[in-house]
Amino acid sequence: MRTEPFTVGIIQDAATDDQKATIEATIPRIREAADRGAQVVCLKELFNAPYFCKSQRCERFDIAESIPGPTTEVMQKIARELAIVLVVPLFERQARGVYRNSAAIIDADGSLLGIYRKMHIPDDPLFNEKYYFTPGDAAKDDHIDRIGEAAKQASGFRVWHTRYADIGVLICWDQWYPEAARITSLLGAEVLLYPTAIGWHPAEKSEFGQAQVEAWRTIQRSHAIANGVFVASPNRVGFEAEEGTNGLEFFGHSFICDPFGRILAEAGTDPAVLVARCDPRLIEETRRNWPFLRDRRIDAYAPILSRYLGAA
Repeated sequence: MRTEPFTVGIIQDAATDDQKATIEATIPRIREAADRGAQVVCLKELFNAPYFCKSQRCERFDIAESIPGPTTEVMQKIARELAIVLVVPLFERQARGVYRNSAAIIDADGSLLGIYRKMHIPDDPLFNEKYYFTPGDAAKDDHIDRIGEAAKQASGFRVWHTRYADIGVLICWDQWYPEAARITSLLGAEVLLYPTAIGWHPAEKSEFGQAQVEAWRTIQRSHAIANGVFVASPNRVGFEAEEGTNGLEFFGHSFICDPFGRILAEAGTDPAVLVARCDPRLIEETRRNWPFLRDRRIDAYAPILSRYLGAA
């Protein structure tokens, strides 16, 4: 079991329609994080494109690419050069007609460890994700040994044993589900990384904006506390227009917190690179004093497998 501290870096920024320019603008920020000591660096959700799910347009499937593919190949070179772990979220074309909201996990030697595919897919005004994304596949215990190593690496909730830390990756809408955080923590994650694209509907900002930001931060800090793990959440920033709508303003407020939910680093609404040192010994200390995992009544939780338990 690891005891050496590791340092996490997350990048909060915007994206443009020019994917090449967006990638080129991201690389100096990755270098900045590495220069400041980051060993594990996570980019925002769908990092190399605007958030295209604001409407349903068939031609936007053309944004997708395979993993491995051109973007991950660039990022593998950067990871190898800087000797850092990189989490690279992008729009994945897995097969003809099968597209995913995914994150490639690249180890510090540049090797592709695997792919996390977003499990929970929202469908709300300006967040038309069910049109674009097939949800991640949940690996079943009774067949996981038969599905092959490549499939295992991209099935359901996973932990990746990287050079510096054991990391769990979940994506945006996943962050609202305590089940996802709990399972990933039970698999051995020391830090939960939540690449995100969340923002305000402009008409709602004045009334609900602050409450929405606080709810977003609170739910993720609660995952850190309930599971005794570090949490790091990079969001995007900037206003993105969409024809026929008022667009979306991505609110940033990226942060890193410890197993007590204490904020180690945080951003506002401007582009930022956040870096924080994470000590696994604090996980041990927290879980000894708040033994939530020990005291779980796993014999009593079968009803959670039902979608609803109330009266019809």
